[in-house]
Amino acid sequence: MTDASSMRMPTPISIITDARCTQYHREGHPERPARIQETTALLKQQKGLELSWIQPEPAPREAVQRAHSADLIRNVMESREDFDGDTPWHPGIHEHTLRAAGGALRALREAGQGRRAFSLLRPPGHHATRSQAMGFCYFNSIAIAALAARHEGFKRVAVFDFDVHHGNGTEDILLNQEGMMFISVHQSPCYPGTGLTHRGPQSRNFTVRPSTPRLDYRKILEGAIAELQQWKPDIVGVSAGFDAYARDPLAQGTLEREDFHWLGERMTGLGVPVFSVLEGGYSSDLPELILQYLRGIAGA
Repeated sequence: MTDASSMRMPTPISIITDARCTQYHREGHPERPARIQETTALLKQQKGLELSWIQPEPAPREAVQRAHSADLIRNVMESREDFDGDTPWHPGIHEHTLRAAGGALRALREAGQGRRAFSLLRPPGHHATRSQAMGFCYFNSIAIAALAARHEGFKRVAVFDFDVHHGNGTEDILLNQEGMMFISVHQSPCYPGTGLTHRGPQSRNFTVRPSTPRLDYRKILEGAIAELQQWKPDIVGVSAGFDAYARDPLAQGTLEREDFHWLGERMTGLGVPVFSVLEGGYSSDLPELILQYLRGIAGA
């Protein structure tokens, strides 16, 4: 007799993406949105997951205004100059970043309706503070979605950030906001040099030394997830960065492909609605890392 659990089908996942997000690049810059094309191609050819494909609407201005100052919004919408050495201006960057934020909002909506969702868009967002674009980021998509979740009635909203770089912008925006929890697991020392200590009971920073043995890295992640569970969120937004991978060129992480599958399983195992937003990840293996994470989310 066949075991019933062996016949269980993976849970469907909504993928929010837009091919236009690949239409910006600066020569020599590690942020290559073309990696989204490679990821999309892999996801469309794989057979193990049931994926639905959704094109997002741009984030409405009122949602962006909950997270960002009027000056930053105006600068992103109107500037024709680089924001800093890491964060160049590109033609149409304001449209790209509004679509990225819109993708996070759509992922939130999917999760709120009981579906699993992953926003596969560029640019990333978690370094953008309330008033500053930085670190390849212009608007903070995950913070915009988290604040929208509160606005829409979720009482306890958490953001869990496993990108190898500290989500300084998300922390800046959500710090001391009622009903919000921010948890980041990140390498230190590393860009942007923040997140060295906890900042109160609802802003928790877990640092990992460069080249920390992989199993020790997993233990730190597990401790952070335990704190997340103890807080008992109603919904969780995940800043899903894949640059803690052992062969990523921008840091000295030690995680392997199976660790991202495990992270997907752990996020689903929280037992509350979860949506994920792509942050960093700069190795050529990024498409496979995302696929492994999605398999974890789907229970595959």
